[in-house]
Amino acid sequence: MSSFHSLVALVAAIVLFIYGLQGFSSELQLVGGKSLRVWLARITQSRWKGFAVGALATAAVQSSSAITALTAALVDASALSFRASLGVLLGSNVGTTATAWLVSLKLTGIGPAFIVLGALFTALPKRFSMAGKSVFYFGLIFFALDLISSELKPLQQEPLFIEWLALAQTPWLGLVTGVVFTALVQSSSVTSGVAILLAQQGVLPAEAAIPIVVGANVGSTSTALLASVGMSATARATAIANGLFNAVGALAFFPFLTPFSQLMVTLAGDPGLVVALAHLVFNLTVSLAFLLSLDWVEPQLRRLLFKGSAGHAV
Repeated sequence: MSSFHSLVALVAAIVLFIYGLQGFSSELQLVGGKSLRVWLARITQSRWKGFAVGALATAAVQSSSAITALTAALVDASALSFRASLGVLLGSNVGTTATAWLVSLKLTGIGPAFIVLGALFTALPKRFSMAGKSVFYFGLIFFALDLISSELKPLQQEPLFIEWLALAQTPWLGLVTGVVFTALVQSSSVTSGVAILLAQQGVLPAEAAIPIVVGANVGSTSTALLASVGMSATARATAIANGLFNAVGALAFFPFLTPFSQLMVTLAGDPGLVVALAHLVFNLTVSLAFLLSLDWVEPQLRRLLFKGSAGHAV
């Protein structure tokens, strides 16, 4: 197969992965969307409960973009206060690491079984067939990851691909790559999944993959920012706050990325686990830092984001 065909096949596999993620998220929201909205609105008055809800909901839906966009919509509908939304947003950053762990543990082979199981469920009565679609898309996510892994191997011999990977090994370029690629595909799970697969195949050192997944956290905020256009000032402030959390966290970590990456390699050893662990530690550290200082952070955000607007304290 020519390098062009390999590249097209890789892009097709990534598109299939994105389709699987979107389908899985949409089906779960379709089945339990109303309950999820009510649950979020009721339980998020405490910052810690909001954090837990954001983390669990994102891990279940496999999409921080979906949860952050939903959070902005709930704020727009006055079902969720600005303060309560911050805990959910910080929790979603931790929940999004679930996909990375599934990839790092090499569980992508479960895809075909879930695809078949989901297809069988759709033949059952409506109560089960609705769940069958979610199961099908869940399997499709990991089936697509397996395809991406297979299509990456021929490209490892291509000079241009090798040169690009060499550039990405510079920490700041890796960070920018993660931001841009995630903003383009609208999914940090795609970026972190591909970065882990490259590390597992030995094509990209784990230390070079870590800046990419850190950048992915910043790029993932673009979905909520786009979704909030046309919403109330408070909803837009919620989306901007999400972007600020991730951007400030990435900038604060950046000077320490090299020693941090080396520490993760020492702790985990296996390249895939190194990247997944770094992703979790980074997101957990940043989220907890903001969560613990929320009594100070929230008023600062209000002064910055509501200045001269009609978005009152809610």
